Amino acid sequence: MTNFMIAYYGGNQPSSKEEGMAQMNKWKAWVKGLGETIVNPGTPLPVSKIVTSSSVEDDNDPNSMKGFAVVKAESIEAAIEIAKSDPFLENGGTIRVSQMMEMK
Repeated sequence: MTNFMIAYYGGNQPSSKEEGMAQMNKWKAWVKGLGETIVNPGTPLPVSKIVTSSSVEDDNDPNSMKGFAVVKAESIEAAIEIAKSDPFLENGGTIRVSQMMEMK
């Protein structure tokens, strides 16, 4: 099986603590349901900077990458099916699925 990164972009912040807890509970149930296919259940990225050869700037783009998870799947199509079930999509965000290649 191959590892695939599920990268999270955009999405709406919860409007209340209760909504945030409900989203977290959906996410926890999703991760639990993935069983052995989950490699990294999620890594939030709360602060980002844009670095170029001449500058460093705050990443204020509302559609910037918000975090990622890593799953094992037989193919990118199978990884896409996993991503399509991710509750993050219910929050107005988008997901990019990328095959990961191990460098040796």
